[in-house]
Amino acid sequence: MEEVRGANTWTEELASLVEDTGIHYAGEPEISARPRKSVKDEPELEKENLKDQVTAFLKSWGEMLLELGKGCKDILQQTVVTEDSFVVQKLGGPVAKVSGRLRFLNDFLPEDRDPIHAWPVVFFVFILALCVLSFNTNQDNSVPPVKKVRIHPPSASRILLPDGRHLAFHELGVPAGRARYSLIAPHSFLSSRLAGIPGVRTSLLEDFGVRLVTFDLPGFGESDPHPSRNLNSSALDMLHLANAVGVSDKFWVVGYSSGSMHAWAALRYIPDRVAGAAMFAPMINPYEPSMTKEEMRRTWEEWLPRRRFMYFLARRFPKLLSFSYRRSFLSGKHGRIDKWMPLSLKKKDEVLIEDPIFEEYWHRDVEESIRQGNTKPFIEEAVLQVSNWGFRLADLQVRKECQRRGFLPWLRAMYSQEECELAGFLDPIHIWQVCIIFRLTC
Repeated sequence: MEEVRGANTWTEELASLVEDTGIHYAGEPEISARPRKSVKDEPELEKENLKDQVTAFLKSWGEMLLELGKGCKDILQQTVVTEDSFVVQKLGGPVAKVSGRLRFLNDFLPEDRDPIHAWPVVFFVFILALCVLSFNTNQDNSVPPVKKVRIHPPSASRILLPDGRHLAFHELGVPAGRARYSLIAPHSFLSSRLAGIPGVRTSLLEDFGVRLVTFDLPGFGESDPHPSRNLNSSALDMLHLANAVGVSDKFWVVGYSSGSMHAWAALRYIPDRVAGAAMFAPMINPYEPSMTKEEMRRTWEEWLPRRRFMYFLARRFPKLLSFSYRRSFLSGKHGRIDKWMPLSLKKKDEVLIEDPIFEEYWHRDVEESIRQGNTKPFIEEAVLQVSNWGFRLADLQVRKECQRRGFLPWLRAMYSQEECELAGFLDPIHIWQVCIIFRLTC
């Protein structure tokens, strides 16, 4: 049964017309009016972000500076530019004469421009242009033009090695039939067979009857790369080269800078074919375990930070060397010569590397070295310098070795003279420990 509601009272009629004020009389029922908006329903004021605050701050500062400039201008006009001021009394006459003579320049200004405001702007722009031109001129004088790397046509003589590789070589001095001495010289890092012996002329070799044979290391110049080369393979390459070019007697090895690493290997692995060695600023393994801490400290202190960092990469992270090489000598442009030096250059050395003849010689040698454009042989060479060579330099020193191991040698030594023999490399080794700037490392 549906409930029948009665008619609305006068209070309910009034509540339907106006909002509820929240005041209720006693004995009257609560009447729900329209729902009031809560504080949460009211839209919040947008907060200013940092960009708006900074913009407003800069605008206010700009307005303050503008007003400050106007104030300074008014002060100058009221104190300095007046007819009674000291400046106008002293400089007014000369300035008036000069401005009168230069008044014809006002004809070149637009008609709507005031000369008093236009000429200071023109003068300021003129001074600014002179400063820019002077800066560019100094920059052009201090930075020499960058030369691009050129790849030359193949020109090397090559031999076929037993393992199927080709080895490129170059001969200087007298021919084989007139040679009194035969020299084989492995080149240093970022070099080639064209380097020869830096500073030694061909005429000097001919006067002393010297036949000099230089060759490209595997992967350098026109020599084929070696799949797994080491210092033993370098010594065998020199042995095969000597046999191929007709060197029947013993030959001398010449090493300078990092190329001496391969000369040391020849003394160790093919001593029967080597008559002696000549070393110019020879390299040793910077991580040689037989060195004392003091010797290692003095060795590392002589090098520049760049060279120490490259040795560290070659020792720990050799793959990162590819990125460095691609940005330097394999970038297609010749860099500064002095940045490849491990030591600081003296004044005479700086003058020498600026000589056009030396610069041409250097660039031609580098261009031949990077002919193949591959970073792998350079990384291999850098890793060989800091890895285990397979021998110690102390093993090449002449020393006596006596057989004392076992019972029979001991018993023989009790009743007869002990049998000893000389060990090491018995032929002469000449070392000149000087820095030669003709090559990349010393």
